[in-house]
Amino acid sequence: MTAQTRNAGGDHTSDSVTIELRGPASLPLRIAHPLSYNTLRRGVNGLVWLSRLRPVHGRTAIFAPVELADPLARVLVPPRGTRRRAVAFDRFRAEWVWNANTVDPQRVQDAAILYFHGGVFIAGGLNSHRRIVARIARESGMPLLNVDYRQMPWAHLTETIEDAVRAYQYLLDEGFEPERIIFAGDSAGGGLAFTIALEARNRGLPIPGGIVAIAPWANLDSTDKLTHPNNAIDPLLSAEALAIPAAWGIAVDGKLDPMLSPVNRDFTGLPPVLIQVGSTEVLRADADQLAQCCAEAGVECRVQVWDKAIHVFHAAADILPDARAAIREIGEFNQRVVHGEVSAWLAPRPRLRDRIFRRRMAT
Repeated sequence: MTAQTRNAGGDHTSDSVTIELRGPASLPLRIAHPLSYNTLRRGVNGLVWLSRLRPVHGRTAIFAPVELADPLARVLVPPRGTRRRAVAFDRFRAEWVWNANTVDPQRVQDAAILYFHGGVFIAGGLNSHRRIVARIARESGMPLLNVDYRQMPWAHLTETIEDAVRAYQYLLDEGFEPERIIFAGDSAGGGLAFTIALEARNRGLPIPGGIVAIAPWANLDSTDKLTHPNNAIDPLLSAEALAIPAAWGIAVDGKLDPMLSPVNRDFTGLPPVLIQVGSTEVLRADADQLAQCCAEAGVECRVQVWDKAIHVFHAAADILPDARAAIREIGEFNQRVVHGEVSAWLAPRPRLRDRIFRRRMAT
């Protein structure tokens, strides 16, 4: 199936973008979807309601308590065989994560993943994402540098971008070839992966070999998401919830800089892209906009739409076979990138199970 993109001239078909429906959802995921909606989504709706009750008196008082989440996530032990090493920067920190079967990145600078965690730029970090990045590193057969960039309320998104660019420069200085570096991230980090690739291009740095985005938050303006049909059925997030950190922590004098959202920029020259998103996610709107940007710039891109997948369902790989399959797809994409075989992998490749699922969806 080829992506349909809309521009000023009407419908436009691009051979560079493929949309793949993955499913049907496994039984555990079909059970988890309504459970998440009736618990987590209702909780998020409650927070949105509370945010409207009183005026905002400062970013620090609002966002600072969220910092407690990552230290509490220390209890999430990475999978067996995981190796890690801390990397200290002047204003932020990072952590190398790799599998015991992979060469230590300090010894051999062959290929690497530069990972940006999610958390709407206020939450998440090395602890919260250690398990998911360890799985991605293992399936990819290469080390991963997980970046704990500065976040709100202590830093604006523009400073977050500087940290991410600095992390990329670090990999280049260490001797990693740019075409063997993959930018990856989830949610806010997924959008950030595109932003940093664009920043690298505009600053004269070499372009990385590929981009992987898991349910990317790539449009800070929630206007389009408010009218998207998934806004009512997403089992976790809503357009209204995503509008809060954008309005309270990123907007300046009540205005969002459109250039901070990668969907508003020209993607010319970007490397091959893999996007994964859930079929009922409100961030499907952002994934579609990213695909349109890729189509307009002729960038090779595959969008995998996973049936009933909850936001960043990869984190539940211990219990969801769908999540394990998605991580294997990421690993395969990353391997194809570093071996120069990604174009063939990104080409349409319908499989029996997915053809059956598409036929069911059509009926």
